[in-house]
Amino acid sequence: MRTTVLRRLPALLLAITGIAHAADFYGDPNSEAQKWVKAHPSDGRVNDIRDRIANQPAARWFGDWTTDIGTDVAGYVGRATAAGRTPVLVAYNIPDRDCGGEESSGGATSATAYRDWISTFASAVGATRSAVIVLEPDALADLGGTKCASLKATRLSLLAYATAQFKKKSPLSKVYLDIGHSSWLSTTQAADLLGQAGIKDASGFSLNVSNFKTTQTETTYGKAVAAELAKGGFGTKTFVVDTSRNGNGPPPVYEGNWCNPSARKIGVAPSVSPAGESPEMRLWLKNPGLSDGQCGTSSAKAGIFDPELAYKLIHGY
Repeated sequence: MRTTVLRRLPALLLAITGIAHAADFYGDPNSEAQKWVKAHPSDGRVNDIRDRIANQPAARWFGDWTTDIGTDVAGYVGRATAAGRTPVLVAYNIPDRDCGGEESSGGATSATAYRDWISTFASAVGATRSAVIVLEPDALADLGGTKCASLKATRLSLLAYATAQFKKKSPLSKVYLDIGHSSWLSTTQAADLLGQAGIKDASGFSLNVSNFKTTQTETTYGKAVAAELAKGGFGTKTFVVDTSRNGNGPPPVYEGNWCNPSARKIGVAPSVSPAGESPEMRLWLKNPGLSDGQCGTSSAKAGIFDPELAYKLIHGY
């Protein structure tokens, strides 16, 4: 019994105190990077990719490709808990994802289907286990423009439902609503959308998912958004930053150059800040080496692991 408690201690500490080390996050042994490493032991790039990317604890994404959301989430969280680690999960199944865009299109087929899916997701994490959960990258930030205007009311309602489900069914988890990055919305816009999307039931918000903004830039922005939320009566909310590809910052010309741009680099490894410091966590939410689409420096389809892209991210090529 004592051994079991000790193995679960890191995950429980993160959930209760917010204090953990990078080694306390769970690394998926079946990630696409790990699969490539195991299948290519003689490749000249394998050591770098194994040590610098595959062995780092990155997030596991769940979406419309997930065969059985309840079984898959429960199994993944269960394996992490058994290993004494905290899993990082991303929910990516909002209906009309990307509002008609091509590379990230998809999502649940209806609002009802999404409610069922996210409720099952929360139940699968469970009331006695902990996880770090990022909700629906870009879904809120997209509402700041015009292409998603017709989806706004439904999307806000679904996200508020999602945060409430996790608060009820997975109270030990730390949940973050994604709000894009510092060049997307003003701080007041971001705080307003977060408020309408159920930030009251979440730990905070996430920034820079799959993007390249520097941690310093996102920290300044995140603190300003948190201040707006406090002014709005939402209390003290924290934020996390995706550092998976921000080692060299964004491309010199970012507009139209978001898809596998050259000369980008992996950022600092996942870690948790001391209590009270910002960002609360630096996470690898995007899995480095997974292509953004058939563009830029990769010919691989979106979500496919490209070893050459991974190698270039390691060295900043």
